Amino acid sequence: MTDLQTSIPNSNNIIRAELDNGVTLLVYENPAVQSVNLMGSLQAGSIYEERGQSGLASLAAGALMTGTQDADFDAIHGALEDVGADLGFRGHAHKVGFSGKALAEDLSLLLDAASDALRKPIFPAKHVERLRGERLTWLQYSSFDTRYRAAKAMREALYPASHPYHYGTYGDEASIAKITVDELKDFHAGHFGPRGMILAIVGAVEASQAVQLAMDAFGDWGNPEQPSVRQAHEPESAADGLRPTVVVSGKTQSDINMGIVGPARKADDYLAAQLANSVLGEFGMMGRIGKSVREDKGLAYYAYSRLGGGHGPDPWTISAGVNPENVELAIASIMEEIERLTNETVTDEDLADNQSYFTGRMPLRLESNEGIASHIHSMESFDLGLDYLANYEDMIYGITKEDLLRAAQKYLRPEGMVVAVAGPDQAAS
Repeated sequence: MTDLQTSIPNSNNIIRAELDNGVTLLVYENPAVQSVNLMGSLQAGSIYEERGQSGLASLAAGALMTGTQDADFDAIHGALEDVGADLGFRGHAHKVGFSGKALAEDLSLLLDAASDALRKPIFPAKHVERLRGERLTWLQYSSFDTRYRAAKAMREALYPASHPYHYGTYGDEASIAKITVDELKDFHAGHFGPRGMILAIVGAVEASQAVQLAMDAFGDWGNPEQPSVRQAHEPESAADGLRPTVVVSGKTQSDINMGIVGPARKADDYLAAQLANSVLGEFGMMGRIGKSVREDKGLAYYAYSRLGGGHGPDPWTISAGVNPENVELAIASIMEEIERLTNETVTDEDLADNQSYFTGRMPLRLESNEGIASHIHSMESFDLGLDYLANYEDMIYGITKEDLLRAAQKYLRPEGMVVAVAGPDQAAS
């Protein structure tokens, strides 16, 4: 290994332990700062919701710290605030994620707070109503946001109603309005458990001590009701040629959201697709799309592409905000860049620039405990191996122009792209 490779987290300096109940612990000592960060997850995301319960998992995650069997809202947050610590939970499609930060000397308090919230929430009615009100307000506000509406329309067209990705993790106004406290309690009792849980701890703490504290907090947790891991498969029916349009009255801008099913994070060609996406709509001033659509032609206020890369078939998307009169021209220009990327190999300069960009930004993301914890958690979550970061530079520079072309051709099928537009009614203008 090079000096850089040995100085970053790898299998020689990450301590990994598996508890008997299914919790995986990963600890990385970083004595350079006196704080400690947690990054964790467990299998209780929206993919486990039943039909009509959209938003249940996310609302449950958001309410974990509103009260437990052992502490009320004020006690939970007061204990953390007294030592300058923070802890939060968030629901995602496949998992509930959580993160926290404290001084190293307060790691035990932080772990105990996380354990209490995950294992013993009581979902106090008044706090659930407060969170429900906040969620409904956000959803109502978002209904007038053309960027949000375009992304929602694209997602619902790309994934059929039978697919879990058809629904947003945040839910909708109808589903959120009818979720009860009993449903939150039932979801927690039936889905929250230690099997498959991942906990990364990074900071100024000895690994052996961190492992012991985590074992004390979570080692005796069990839930025989916890279901097997659910997977999200590619949509059974193709969404080729769909063009949903959403009219949002009173707006002067239209937002475009184009999408197609992309690779999961564990796909063999994910990194090649990620480099291809960078060329298309990320590197520099948002890649080729940014240069063509925004800079050269002046058709968009913003334009970029994004590759999902989660635990399932997330979308590969292209987004742009445009004058309503320029919608068709912007879509045509984006399609031109997609066709160019799928028909021609990128230039040597494009490949070298993006490889340098990817390898150069990685050390910057490892400058904080939080960044290190996030990457260690991802390595475990996606089964990338503990030497993933150490091998990252070699992997990136091992990708060829032909690899990018194959990835682009495999996923970016222009004829299969869903094109959603949200904005004013052009027919009425």
